[in-house]
Amino acid sequence: MRIISRKTLREFWEKHPDSRQQLQAWYVDVKHSQWKKSSDIKAIYRNASFLADNRVVFNIKGNKYRVIVVVEYRFEAVYIRFVGTHQEYDRINAEII
Repeated sequence: MRIISRKTLREFWEKHPDSRQQLQAWYVDVKHSQWKKSSDIKAIYRNASFLADNRVVFNIKGNKYRVIVVVEYRFEAVYIRFVGTHQEYDRINAEII
């Protein structure tokens, strides 16, 4: 999968260094994946939450952090829409961000 954009992850882990290892591992896993449908994601990330419009919420570092992406299966692309703490996630509308 192509991930757009890694810069978003890097900027976040520079502010939250304890997230770096898990975000980098997530990035590598997703980059080497070939998701064709949501069940492909669920097979690897059992705790992922699926929202409308192909949005997926991933829990990072024991649910301390969250990553929201939009998956465009047809184009094999993952667009990062949000990276934040669990508390920041609680203050946003994940379905429209």
